[in-house]
Amino acid sequence: MHRIERAIEKAVRHRSHGIFISETFELARQQARNAIEKGLTPFPVAVKDCFLTKDSSTTCASQMLENYMPPVNATIVDRIVARGGCVIGKTNLDEFCMGTSSALGHFGPVKSALTETSSEDWLIPGGSSGGSAVAVQTGIVDYSLGSDTGGSTRNPAAFNGVFGFKPTYGVLSRQGLIPLVNSLDAPSILANSAEKCWEFLELTKGIDNADSTSLELPEVPRRETIKGLRIGLPMEYHNECLSRDAWRHWNHAANVLKNEGASIRLINLPTTKFSLACYSVIAAVDIASNMARYDSVAYGHRSHRENSTYEMYASSRSDSLNDVVRRRIFAGNYFLMKQYRKLYLDKALKVRRIINNELRNSFKKVDILITPTASGTAPKYSELRGTLFSKEDDDDYFTQAANLAGIPSISVPAGKGEDGLPVGVQLIANSLNDRTLCDVAQILHRIISSNNKF
Repeated sequence: MHRIERAIEKAVRHRSHGIFISETFELARQQARNAIEKGLTPFPVAVKDCFLTKDSSTTCASQMLENYMPPVNATIVDRIVARGGCVIGKTNLDEFCMGTSSALGHFGPVKSALTETSSEDWLIPGGSSGGSAVAVQTGIVDYSLGSDTGGSTRNPAAFNGVFGFKPTYGVLSRQGLIPLVNSLDAPSILANSAEKCWEFLELTKGIDNADSTSLELPEVPRRETIKGLRIGLPMEYHNECLSRDAWRHWNHAANVLKNEGASIRLINLPTTKFSLACYSVIAAVDIASNMARYDSVAYGHRSHRENSTYEMYASSRSDSLNDVVRRRIFAGNYFLMKQYRKLYLDKALKVRRIINNELRNSFKKVDILITPTASGTAPKYSELRGTLFSKEDDDDYFTQAANLAGIPSISVPAGKGEDGLPVGVQLIANSLNDRTLCDVAQILHRIISSNNKF
């Protein structure tokens, strides 16, 4: 029980960082008491506010769902609680998971704990799982639940110096995760070690009959050494967006693996450069479809301008959805129009298949790919605001291909940049090689951490 109280104390102490949309302290205390009665050891956990929780609100950081109370828990939340997890809060994010800054939600921005919150400017924590990342960064929890559609867990992990693990698509149930892009969404884990990432996965994995895409993760032995591994370096990830800091740590991590007995091979993934454009089209189409359910009739924000049903729909959505969400809905509806579907959506789906095939074929030559996680260190809010948040796309480039292929990937803290801020490197493996990925990530981080230079 004392672990829960310590977590609550830290959560209160760090309120100025905007980590939580809802603080569920009493719920956590009750869950702790229930766990103790069952002979379990209670532990605190933070849950991104896009997962349904029947005992507290689920808002997706949007005015549209400001007062929404779900009737059920997400499967993954039920599994966490059944094993002793105590949900101390629902973490803040970009509205409906659309963004990589965690600065554009209805309830205010998340601010990295590496910055002074009293300042008018601050370091962004990345996104969209920024609140979940900062909950781990500040030590409130050892691990937290996020979601990852194009890098939404790995990006904030890199910016905050923690681990961000996106498992193979289907390994963690999506039942109860408010959908963004159904074929790309993956419940994901933020933690202070790769070992903790795997521990959390063990607590929550397994077939869920309510999720038709769920699958079983095969049992594989733990990997104790890197010796004999074949590591691939995709040449296309060395692009004009990559900062000197990100390149330096990527290069150093590859050398660490080589010095530990791995072989390094250059890999070509020529279609990767189209992953951002491909993702943008596919995501917009799914977003337009998924957001159609928010009509303000059964639930959701309702405008007072209700002269007609049509006007109620239009004004309610205009009032309660931010510019980013509305733009993606407009784009998705455009791509779905008969005269544009073949020109954009059908081509994007073909490109996705090529990206998927290139990645999977690369694993015939190597066991793991190593890439940067982001283009550099965390920018300040003023920098992104000055570019109308267009700089976010630079970081999406490095993470989206793994979602398009449905394969596991993890961001590993690799050291600090010249500005003293965290830098991450990304490891990517073939489908269902999640255990090996976490083991290699843990070994890599241990070795890097012993080298103070980086």
